[in-house]
Amino acid sequence: MHTAVSSSPLDAEQLRSRVQDILSAFIDDQRRVMTAVSDDLDPLLDAVSELLAGGKRLRPAFCWWGWRASGGADLDSAMTAAAALEFLQACALIHDDVMDGSDTRRGKPAAHRRFASLHQESSWQGSPEAFGIGAAILLGDLCLSWADHLLMTAGLPMSDLSRGKTIYDEMRTELMAGQYLDLLEQARGGGDVNRAMRVVRFKSAKYTIERPLHLGAVLAGANDEVITAFTGYGLPLGEAFQLRDDVLGVFGNPSETGKPAGDDLREGKQTVLIATAMQRANSSQLALIRCHLGDPCLDDAGVDVLREIIEETGSLAHAETLITELTERALLALGAVALAQPAPAVLTQLAYAATRRSV
Repeated sequence: MHTAVSSSPLDAEQLRSRVQDILSAFIDDQRRVMTAVSDDLDPLLDAVSELLAGGKRLRPAFCWWGWRASGGADLDSAMTAAAALEFLQACALIHDDVMDGSDTRRGKPAAHRRFASLHQESSWQGSPEAFGIGAAILLGDLCLSWADHLLMTAGLPMSDLSRGKTIYDEMRTELMAGQYLDLLEQARGGGDVNRAMRVVRFKSAKYTIERPLHLGAVLAGANDEVITAFTGYGLPLGEAFQLRDDVLGVFGNPSETGKPAGDDLREGKQTVLIATAMQRANSSQLALIRCHLGDPCLDDAGVDVLREIIEETGSLAHAETLITELTERALLALGAVALAQPAPAVLTQLAYAATRRSV
């Protein structure tokens, strides 16, 4: 039995170290498979190994505590099922960086930039950028495949995995739908808070918290009351989590976010924060937003201009109020159902960690 006491709720029952061990062992196994094909595949494995060496492990954590809250025992097989979500997250991050044209991820070159550099340094033929994008798409696809593989070979009874696979498949569909809605909002030019919140719900909220909780709970055989409570907790908390992410994307410290200051502004992300500012802006402020947002060459002065508008329109204060209200709503739903110990305390701590980024 692993202890539940920790300075971070993400390390309760040694979750992060156990997940890392599972991921490392799985990648080592896949390295043997892939190097039997060709040593040229090593850079793919190195890239995913480095990407998976970082991250908060939020999705495995919520899956694990959905399992434990529903009476699931402290089993390595259940932890393996939870760890599979890190490969799904890797797929989402790699593909998202391609779509956004992001240069960095977790303080290092994004996958498509990494492979573009490999092409350039090797003096290969063709376009380094096209090679990088192609390699990143394939790497994301590989991670998506590995997520399925790890989940279905976790060692849980097949009847349990079959129930869980239904939730997992819905989660993947919702994630891809949310990704498309995000692309669509970028193409439309944003400015609609309701549409931006819909993107938040399907691209992030359900996928980060609600569905991982559902997956863990269903794997453990939870009843409908628990599933409903996890929706009441997971959806508002997931929305608060993404709103915090949007705030950090504009006002965050690069040493903590792993991205340059104001990078979301350079990428032109149509977040709730930006949509609120656009709806509340006067004509001159709106003109400045449209001029600067999405400029890949936006300098620090331009970032400061947009930050000032976001604050002056009350968009930042509105986001902070929403984060607080949504978190309170989530905790209220969590307290409305009886869950196995020590899950309630850990899930409460995870709520604050996810919205304050104190992890």
